Amino acid sequence: MSRTAYVNGAYVPNDMAFVHIDDRGYQFADGVYEVVSVIDGKMIDEEPHLDRLWRSMGELRMTEPVTRSALKLISKQLLQKNRLKNALLYIQVSRGVAKRDHAFPQGDLRSSLVMTCRRFDFGAVRERAKTGIKVSSQPDIRWGRCDIKATALLPNVLAKQAAKEAGAFEAILVDADGNVTEGSSTSVWMVDKNGTLVTRPLKDNILPGITRATLIELAEKHQIRIEERAFSIEEAKAAKEMFLTSATSCAMPIVELDGSAISDGKPGSVATKLVELYWDFAGK
Repeated sequence: MSRTAYVNGAYVPNDMAFVHIDDRGYQFADGVYEVVSVIDGKMIDEEPHLDRLWRSMGELRMTEPVTRSALKLISKQLLQKNRLKNALLYIQVSRGVAKRDHAFPQGDLRSSLVMTCRRFDFGAVRERAKTGIKVSSQPDIRWGRCDIKATALLPNVLAKQAAKEAGAFEAILVDADGNVTEGSSTSVWMVDKNGTLVTRPLKDNILPGITRATLIELAEKHQIRIEERAFSIEEAKAAKEMFLTSATSCAMPIVELDGSAISDGKPGSVATKLVELYWDFAGK
């Protein structure tokens, strides 16, 4: 069955899904996006994802392309048209079509809305979590507003490619002070030698990960200690455990960093517990 996309008010076949050449998302990466996991027909953390999308649009002074209720309806209809129950739903909003100029266009401008969805194997993700993943550290060369989920992702792409070439699943980004910020497309966590769960605070211009927030709630509910603070790449290498979170990786143990095993090179008890808590939350 051919896939269906949504482009500015119309449901169209994927191979006919186009935007104008003067769309500012194409010209300047002047856009924002969200990726929502859909498991057994349920959109996971739908409201927080929409909260973040609206915040990103607000920070960039974009006009909402449709109302929030309309976007939720489009999401459901798009999944139905593609007959998907386990999928990734992609939502992208750009400032719209205008004559190419760096400054914001004058006057009323209609934002562009593009949405796609594709089948996704969450079972494979859960299986991978049983053995964990390898990661590699890369310098964080991104812009200073990483709290906005913008489509300007070239530094992330370069970091992810470097990780892939190093035989790793993900790139762990490291700032100029030698501290871990986040992954190229994930939030990064460690468990220190006291059993405390540690992750970088949002005030440091870290993307407010939706799965990150869910994991914090689950950890607090089950009396797992959490500390939001900076930690160095060397501290991470010496950690008792490491793991990452995202809409696509869910909760994923890290067993190797830059070729060195984390602890005994196997998923630890805290990460394993949080993986199970997350899948219980997701209903899988």
